[in-house]
Amino acid sequence: MSKEYIEDIARYSPKVDEKAVSGIIKHLGIALRSKDASLVSCSSKDELARVRDSWLKKKLALADDDKKLDGAIKEICEKMKAVQSKNRVTFYYLLAEKYGKLDLFSS
Repeated sequence: MSKEYIEDIARYSPKVDEKAVSGIIKHLGIALRSKDASLVSCSSKDELARVRDSWLKKKLALADDDKKLDGAIKEICEKMKAVQSKNRVTFYYLLAEKYGKLDLFSS
């Protein structure tokens, strides 16, 4: 399963940290079994608020204000705009990479 995530991430990031991908998959755990929960909807304000609050603030421990964090999420939505079904692992990886936090998942 992680091979398909690595291939998806490689479309957006030239050097994929495979250990970080595995760590993100492990963190998301059972949520990845549900098709709906395994995707990020950039058109859902509630979904994007969850990404901001649960992923950026809690897991990545970012203290930036909501406007700045929302801007980062919007940037990833824009980067992935060609794909209708945005894979949660890829989305979270790109956010962690943007903030230099991949090492949280590499151990």
